[in-house]
Amino acid sequence: MNHLLSFSSSLQGYLAVGAILFALGIFCVLTRKNAIGILLGIELILNAAGINFVAFSKFRTGLIDGQIVALFIMLIAAAEAAVALAVILRFYRLKQTIDADEASILRN
Repeated sequence: MNHLLSFSSSLQGYLAVGAILFALGIFCVLTRKNAIGILLGIELILNAAGINFVAFSKFRTGLIDGQIVALFIMLIAAAEAAVALAVILRFYRLKQTIDADEASILRN
């Protein structure tokens, strides 16, 4: 039990959580046909990158530069989610579906 606690408070623990989130995000983006599901996968990928920045900042430099980069990642993710949801809502009004395969029709 004590070994698990030391793993969770080490750099490897944070990197493992980041890798799991990143893998789940990639899996979600590649397997979902729903545009909302793809958007959630992208959010998982961005959160994994933020966790890695904070972990390396805490354990390598001890400065707040990783936290600042993670804050920018959160701001970009919020803006991306707002724009993407607006596009998805507009697409739903046009086609009555949020299936990502149907979005290829919009290219023509």
